[in-house]
This record gives sequence, C-alpha cells and structure tokens, in this order.
Amino acid sequence: MANDFVKTFVQWCNYLQEPCHVARFQNFCGVKGTFPVKATKPEVGQSEPDRAGLRKRVQQAGESSDVSVGNGATRDASAPQVNGMQGDGTAGPDGAESDTVRAKPLRRNSLTGDVGQEFLIHNKFLFYLFTFGTELGNEMFFIIFFPFLFWNIDALVSRRLIVVWAWNLFVGQSTKDMIRWSRPASPPVVKVEVFYNSEYSMPSTHAMTGTAIPFCVFMLTYGRWQYPFLFGFSVALSWSVLVCVSRVYMGMHSILEVITGFLYSLLILAFFQPILGKIDNFYMMDHYAPLVIIVSHVSLGLVAFSLDSWSTSRGDTAQALGTGAGAALATHVNHQLGLLLDPPLSSLPLTLPTISTSLVVLSLLRFLVGVAVLLVTRMVMKAVTIPFLCRLFGLPSDDVRQARQHMKVELPYRYIVYSVVGFSCVCVVPLFFRILNLA
Repeated sequence: MANDFVKTFVQWCNYLQEPCHVARFQNFCGVKGTFPVKATKPEVGQSEPDRAGLRKRVQQAGESSDVSVGNGATRDASAPQVNGMQGDGTAGPDGAESDTVRAKPLRRNSLTGDVGQEFLIHNKFLFYLFTFGTELGNEMFFIIFFPFLFWNIDALVSRRLIVVWAWNLFVGQSTKDMIRWSRPASPPVVKVEVFYNSEYSMPSTHAMTGTAIPFCVFMLTYGRWQYPFLFGFSVALSWSVLVCVSRVYMGMHSILEVITGFLYSLLILAFFQPILGKIDNFYMMDHYAPLVIIVSHVSLGLVAFSLDSWSTSRGDTAQALGTGAGAALATHVNHQLGLLLDPPLSSLPLTLPTISTSLVVLSLLRFLVGVAVLLVTRMVMKAVTIPFLCRLFGLPSDDVRQARQHMKVELPYRYIVYSVVGFSCVCVVPLFFRILNLA
C-alpha cells in the first residue's frame, strides 16, 4: 500500500515537472515562440542537463536575422521597436491587422549576458498582468513595499516581515543549490524572462516570497488591525496565486516547482508564526543581539555561497540576509535610543485613519523622500564597495561582471550595500523625517 502511494506520488511529480505543460499554458495564454526550425525539440519530459555554475540555455540575440517561427511567420529585422515590442502585422480572419506583438525577454541580466529569444504575444492583457505578478517577487518591489509599510502603516509588521522574507529566501535559494534542477527546457518552453535563467529552479523562490509576504502580512495584521477575515485572506491568496502562475507564464518554472514553492513557504510560515514575536523582542532588547545578528547572518551567507559554484542566486541570498541584518541592527539601535514607538497593546485593534488630502500628501512625501534616500544610498555604496573590494583582494576592477563572480567580492559587496540600505530604512530615514517634520 505504502509502495503504491510512493510510486503514484513520484509519477505525479514527474508528470507535473514536464516542460510541455508550461509550453501548453503559455500557448493558451497567447505566448508563441520564435524558435528556429532547425532547432531540435527535446522529447516530452526531457530537461536540459545540469552543470554547475553559469548555465546559458538561450540563444544570444543577433545570431540569426531571419528566423522561421513556430506559427510560420518570419522575423522582420527592419520592423521598428516600440517599448520592447513591435507589431507582428499578421492579418486576422476579417482582413484587419491582429493584436499580435513581437517582444524580447524581460529584464536582461547584465551579469550573465543572457538576452534570450524573441517571442510573439497574442494577449497583451495577460502579458501585462503576469509581468506585474512576477514583479511582486523582484528586488525593486521589496525596496518599495517594505519601506512604505514601515514609514506609513505599521513599523512592527514591516520589521517582522523582513525577518520572514530574509529567512524564506535563504531557505529557498539554498534548497535550489542543493537539488540543482535546471529550468524548463527551451524549446518547447518560451523564455518570456531571462534574468534568473542561470539559476537552478527547484523550488520557485518567487512562489515562496509571493506566498510568504501576503500571508505573513495577513498573519501579522489580522486582529491587530480591524478588517474582515475573508477580505484579508482573499487578498493574500489572490496575491500568491498571481505570483505563482506568473512564473509558469514566464517559462521560469514547472508546475511542480511552483506548487512546491507555495507549500514550502507555508511550512516556513508555520515554523516562524509562534516565535516571530520572540525574535523581534530579542533583536530590540538583548545586549548581545548585534553580535548574534551579524554572526548568524554572515554565517548563513557563507553556507549559501559554499553550496554551488557561481550563480546569481548566491547574490540574492546574501542581499536578503544583508537587508535583514541591517534592519535588525537598526531595530536594536532604535529601541536603545527610545526611537521605537510601537502602539501600546491597549490601543489594539488599530483602525485605519480617515483618508484625507493631508494624509495622502504626507504619506507620499515620506515615501518619495525615503525611497530617494535609499536609492542614493544604494547607488553610492555600490559605486564605492566593488572597487574597494577589488583593490583589497588584488582583483581587476575593470570588469565588474567577472569581479562579482568571486565569492570574496560578491558576498561582502552584497552584505555591505544592503545591510546599509536596511539600516537606513529602519533607522536613518525615520530620523531624517523628524528633521524635515514629516514624522
């Protein structure tokens, strides 16, 4: 009985891992590849071979100027580009031009050089919807979301959310580098995005963060703020589903990898739920908290960097841990200086203030000024840190891409830059608000 269950479970996992299901979903959503006719398609269920380090699986743009595509169309190299897309000019059944555009993969990765293969979009609404969904798991969203939540809504929720996000990303990325599954094979899968194509794929860390963030917000705010349970749960579930489905649409993950990321994240949340308050209190009040924060986060980064040869996932892991360390240190400093003023328990549950023009303007001012400070901080730290580390370790600094593939550059670079950004978000920017009377 048990053997039959295991066998059935394995069969289902293999079935959900097959790239043909990703390709079918993309085709259903109006995404068509422009693969060369001469390309040999792998058999159903066949994945590309794993190899450590950087794995380039997509053709570089410019290899062919006139390529036959899957629907029989031909690439027109002279067609003008508009916002990364160009009209396909295919006539519909009534003789009118169809609503089809040709596009290049999103977010070219400057470190890997991947540019990908052009593809056709037959449903622009779904393309923009799932592009938005996948952005909910990217760096720029977190730079916007966490600070806005901290500065304008609830600082306690934001700093505890950062703890869950950092650990969630560390566990997910480390699991990827231990399992070492390749991305879905292309063809048949169309790579709508190539930024993360050099990383391993099991589990989907976008699915993990896209589940952890909304459900953790729901977990931390329900009962603390007044709103209906069904409303909060529906928002969290919709957010999570959008991010998860977007990763299949982008051709970055199989169905199995997305489901695994979703369930993995719920398991991590279940672990952190009863201890998150204790972690936050430790960061604030314990005299040894700064030492524990630095040692633990740096040690986890060293573990993550030793799991695999170079890939972009290592930097993302160090970035999350660095941000978490900076925010935790700032939490300790704020508490010691008496700058951390959480609402008393007697005031709970909190109610949303009446939305007024002055409130909206003040929130926008705080957000714009604060994000500007963070972006400038990140830019300055990036410009200073990499050349300094290259000189320190005797490495050439003229090729940033090559320099950052060295662990002794990438690890401290990510930690230094993003720990300063995290510290600035939680401690420096609020002090800046007080100076400008925006607090």
